Amino acid sequence: MPGAPDGEYAVVRFRASFENKASSVESVTPVLDRDGIWRVTGYYIR
Repeated sequence: MPGAPDGEYAVVRFRASFENKASSVESVTPVLDRDGIWRVTGYYIR
């Protein structure tokens, strides 16, 4: 991940639609924390 601290990241993208936005893409970015648990570090709608 450019500009992010070192770590193991994943990016999950999926298509979505909302009442005021017929077509969009949601992105969820989790990172594997030191304790071995995945935690969400980002959520974006485009």
